[in-house]
Amino acid sequence: MDEKRIEAIGVNEQTPREIVAELDKYIIGQDEAKRSVAIALRNRWRSRQLKGAMREEVIPKNILMIGSTGVGKTEIARRLAKLVRAPFVKVEATKFTEVGYVGRDVESIVRDLAETSVRMVRQERMEAVKDKAEKLAEERILDVFVPEPKKSQSPLGRLFGGADEPEEKEEEEKPKYQAGREWVKKRLEKGELEEELIEIDVEESSRPMVGMFTGSSLENMGDNIQDMIGSIMPKHRKKRKVSVKNARKLFAQEEAAKLIDMDEVAEEAVRVAEYSGIVFLDEIDKVAVKNGSSGADVSREGVQRDILPIVEGSQVSTKYGPVKTDHILFIAAGAFHMAKPSDLIPELQGRFPIRVELKSLRKEDFERILKEPENALIKQYEALLATEGVELTFEQSAISRLAELAEGVNTDAEDIGARRLHTLLEKLLEEISFSAPDLEEKKVTIDAKYVDERLSDIVASRDLSQFIL
Repeated sequence: MDEKRIEAIGVNEQTPREIVAELDKYIIGQDEAKRSVAIALRNRWRSRQLKGAMREEVIPKNILMIGSTGVGKTEIARRLAKLVRAPFVKVEATKFTEVGYVGRDVESIVRDLAETSVRMVRQERMEAVKDKAEKLAEERILDVFVPEPKKSQSPLGRLFGGADEPEEKEEEEKPKYQAGREWVKKRLEKGELEEELIEIDVEESSRPMVGMFTGSSLENMGDNIQDMIGSIMPKHRKKRKVSVKNARKLFAQEEAAKLIDMDEVAEEAVRVAEYSGIVFLDEIDKVAVKNGSSGADVSREGVQRDILPIVEGSQVSTKYGPVKTDHILFIAAGAFHMAKPSDLIPELQGRFPIRVELKSLRKEDFERILKEPENALIKQYEALLATEGVELTFEQSAISRLAELAEGVNTDAEDIGARRLHTLLEKLLEEISFSAPDLEEKKVTIDAKYVDERLSDIVASRDLSQFIL
């Protein structure tokens, strides 16, 4: 197994300080949570440096994030996975209580992780052979424009598989064929034929058998049956009329797929999932059970007991081979308004040794969220309206007023964290967004006065703010 390749996908060499700095670009505040995930990530790198039996003994310390919705729990986990290019799966714990007491197949979490890992490794391998695949794609386009001359045979030759007609004729055809290819090749290189329509043969993508297998492990059985049938049946090809530009992309994908060994990809992907996978278990508090509860809570406790073997380390069968979950990093999260972490079953509590509490957002946090991150909301709205030629500008007074209103509504109504800013901004910019194509004055400045005109009446009325915001 190529260790360097695996580390390139799953484990980076950034220090905890560098990881936190990277997360700061997208998430405001929550320093304690950022430090915890940065340390967990660095410990993965450290475990890779160990030798022998100790390397297998050191397992990741799973993290439990506690905090209300919209404070950045999911975003921290998602950005973390993106940062290290690790296979990442987000799953709501409540989805496993949907089908009676038994629940849905919890092992599907690991199967989804394996699928994600295979896609990542396959994509990386295809990138590695991209240049070679593009050259082969070019040759296939040339074959469409200048088909290779067919060898003519006499009727008796066709019947008995005899020799071709005299070789002199073939020698005459060959130079013409080569000259034609060279001429087309030069035109292709100059980009003169990019919009030319050609008819090509492409592999037809297999359609998934939707709705045939649902619930529990039957979903996985459906995948396996589909793969088995696909390997027995010949692959269908169909003719399509496409431009040379699109044909190049289609051919390059086909050729790249032929150049990589899927058995090797599967083997590597399983190892990447085992040692670099990150599973984000959201809404874990919704399956917590208070002592002495019964009824529907039996199902919730059952889900916890089903999740337990995967979190503590077990082997799950997938179509790419068995996946061990011992070294997968699990990050669980929940608001814990109605329950406490101690309401989880003791065995599961013990598997999440790192506990971090994410704080509710205040006015200063909302101000920073509006303007500082690389994907800040104000930057997004400015870019969106710029497509209509509208130059949108937010004054500092408007940002402060929006932050103040967001904090106020979160305090009076439900606390939905930074998501409150989405509802406020949508309501604030509703008129501008609607009129943008017809505006004569394309420079629009938003100040505190405009914010009050659009929002203060809604915020002032408690009933109205709960309904609209």
